[in-house]
Amino acid sequence: MGYFLSYGLRSINAVIAPELAQELNITASGLGLLTSAYFLGFGLFQLPLGMLLDHFGPRRVESVLLLVGAVGCLIFAAGDALYTLAVGRALIGLGVSACLMASFKAFSQWFPIERMPSLTATIMVAGGLGALTVSTPVEMALPFLGWRGVFVGMALLLFISAGFLFMVEDKVPDARASSVGELWRSLRLVYGNRVFWRYAPQSGLTVGGFMALQGLWAVPWLMTVNQMSRSGAAAVLFSMALAMLAGFFFVAICSGWLLRIGVGPLFLLRAGMGIFVVAQLSIVADVLPASWVWPVLGFAFSLSNIAYPLLTAAFPVDLAGRVNTALNLVTFVGAFILQWGIGTLVDLLGRFDLTPAESFRGTMGGLLVLQILAYLWFLMPISEAQKRVGS
Repeated sequence: MGYFLSYGLRSINAVIAPELAQELNITASGLGLLTSAYFLGFGLFQLPLGMLLDHFGPRRVESVLLLVGAVGCLIFAAGDALYTLAVGRALIGLGVSACLMASFKAFSQWFPIERMPSLTATIMVAGGLGALTVSTPVEMALPFLGWRGVFVGMALLLFISAGFLFMVEDKVPDARASSVGELWRSLRLVYGNRVFWRYAPQSGLTVGGFMALQGLWAVPWLMTVNQMSRSGAAAVLFSMALAMLAGFFFVAICSGWLLRIGVGPLFLLRAGMGIFVVAQLSIVADVLPASWVWPVLGFAFSLSNIAYPLLTAAFPVDLAGRVNTALNLVTFVGAFILQWGIGTLVDLLGRFDLTPAESFRGTMGGLLVLQILAYLWFLMPISEAQKRVGS
């Protein structure tokens, strides 16, 4: 439930963006800053999160943070100024920042290693369902509840989830957990590792770029560039989320079989990110119908999660949690910068007598160039350590 709500809250502003812009008179830059505050609150908490999970356990950390997210939803629902909404949005990001990592930590405490692939797939499917719920269903609910009512409902669900976690059985945290100083030294080992920086640019620009689009700019792009209605754009967002969900199922069901016939996870990741770049190029060039290519983008994105187990395999097992949160930090900081930056650049290009559609296309083209460079960097000859990761 926590990751379902986390993914839903990440993506919901894409659907309510027209209401926010009209009711509060927010520019594209302001809308990008407001929505990306989620990624800022989420991303900046990733480093201490790994330490807190190690010291206090996932149940206590996650339940308290879900309460913070619920408060953020209520502040957002009551806000009538940009800064109030941004504070609420940042608290939402902070509040749901542990949903995936706490799940991974809990799985490692309660279940044997052979259960990990199916458990990981289950939590990713929950996120995919959250993305589905905030597309067409939320668009249909807006006339009845309004965007403020939707956020009040989200707050209620977060309160219920936190209350449930307070009541379930817990594992006692490992008494041998490292000191804070040792934990910080381990982070230096992660960020100083060349294997980590092979993955980081792609995570920040490609994965973070998709989050920026899905979380806000997909619907404005479809309405402005492809001349769709808001209902039509929400339907495309729904199909993209459905394709993403199908991708999660594909990885869960087929990855073991593919490995047995010689198709390893590194190949899947490279193929997925290559498909992503081609789909993004098609979107910018407008060579295929939007209803076709955006779902392809969603499916390709679902393969990006393979990067987490691939990267952690290059490190000692006791660093796995901190490796995951370190890569998560890069991803969400990238999403924050890109979501804000897209709106800022669209506004800036508009000052040069470009139409909104031309401004969007130029901005997305610039992002595409960065994503291509990150992908080529990832494809460069790799070290022996990385070769072992992909085996």
